[in-house]
Amino acid sequence: MSSGLRITLEKFSRMVAQGAFNELGDRHIELIYGELREMVSPGPSHINTVRRLNRWSHDHVGDDDAFIMIQDPIGIAQYDSAPRPDVTWVKPKDYETIPQERDVLLLIEVSDTTLSYDTGEKLELYAFAAIKDYWVVNLQDCCVEVYRRPKRGRYLEHCAYRSGEQISPLAFPKLKLSVSGLFRDSE
Repeated sequence: MSSGLRITLEKFSRMVAQGAFNELGDRHIELIYGELREMVSPGPSHINTVRRLNRWSHDHVGDDDAFIMIQDPIGIAQYDSAPRPDVTWVKPKDYETIPQERDVLLLIEVSDTTLSYDTGEKLELYAFAAIKDYWVVNLQDCCVEVYRRPKRGRYLEHCAYRSGEQISPLAFPKLKLSVSGLFRDSE
C-alpha cells in the first residue's frame, strides 16, 4: 500500500454525489483501503465475458431474488473501500446509498491483466469484508476460481472450475453456470 492521500468511504461517497469525478469520462476509479485507484481499461475478452455473465444473471435471477449490478461500487466502510466488481448480485431492496458488503450475495471479478490484483489485494479485502461467495473468472487459465468461507482476510475454501464443469452460487444452489460458455474467446 502506498502512502498517498487517504480518504474515507464517507468522503468518497460525497465526492461522487457532488460530481467530483465526472470529468474522468470513460475512466473509472475505485476506493481501496482509502486510496483512489484507476481501474484498468478492459480488453475485448473481458468485455465479452462480462456481457455473458450479465446475460446469464438476468436470464436466471429475478428482481425479487437479487439485483444485478455491472461494474457498480459496493461499500466496505470498515476498510474505507468502494470497489467496482464486474458483476455483483445484491439483496433486492431500496438502497439510499450504494449497497454494502452485507448485501452481497455473489461477487464476480473478470481477470486477465488484473489477475494478481483480484486474487491478491482484492481477495483479501473481500475476505476481510466477509463476502461469502467470490468468483474470479480467470481469462489467462480459462477457469473460474471460487472462493468461499472467509475468515480474517483469507478464504478457507478455494476451487477452480474448468470447461465442462458447472458452478452454483451459494445463494441459489439450484442455478448452474456452465464454465465452457464463458471462454469462447479464449479457446
